[in-house]
Amino acid sequence: MTKVIIEADESFESALKRFKKQCEKAGLLSEFKKRQHYEKPSVRRKRKALVARKLALLSREPAGPARLADAPWGSQEQSGACS
Repeated sequence: MTKVIIEADESFESALKRFKKQCEKAGLLSEFKKRQHYEKPSVRRKRKALVARKLALLSREPAGPARLADAPWGSQEQSGACS
């Protein structure tokens, strides 16, 4: 549970800002949104599998300038296009 103790010389706005930051850091809002509606176990498994597939795809593909230069739309110098 997130607690914020307001000091004597602290404004309410700054205490509210600290509270919101602590809630975001703890992940409370995302947890509430996730649990707002019931999610069937099969749907949960499918969603987790999709996330795992995306992460595996991102970890396999090299990203960076070398990868972009090999792309069909690469730099204009390689393709001979004029400005």
